[in-house]
Amino acid sequence: MRQGKASFRHESLQDAKTIQDLLKAINKGLAKGKLSFSDDDGDILLAPEGLLKLKVTASQDSHQERLDIRISWQTDDSQIGTKPLQIGD
Repeated sequence: MRQGKASFRHESLQDAKTIQDLLKAINKGLAKGKLSFSDDDGDILLAPEGLLKLKVTASQDSHQERLDIRISWQTDDSQIGTKPLQIGD
């Protein structure tokens, strides 16, 4: 089991072509089971495997449009399904 918490955050202005290239790199990393992110402030290595949860949200108002894509997964599935189910009547 992992100890501690690691995080990575990057925010910048990019043109659509650069974002397409970044999404392609994420696609390749998902296919290989290894995602590596880095910038001048830090880095992180993720290993997606098994079932991945995908959440897509989109919104717009008069001054801003937004698309959020979130992909998450469990890294330690030893806890999944280990508790017995009890049903009372």
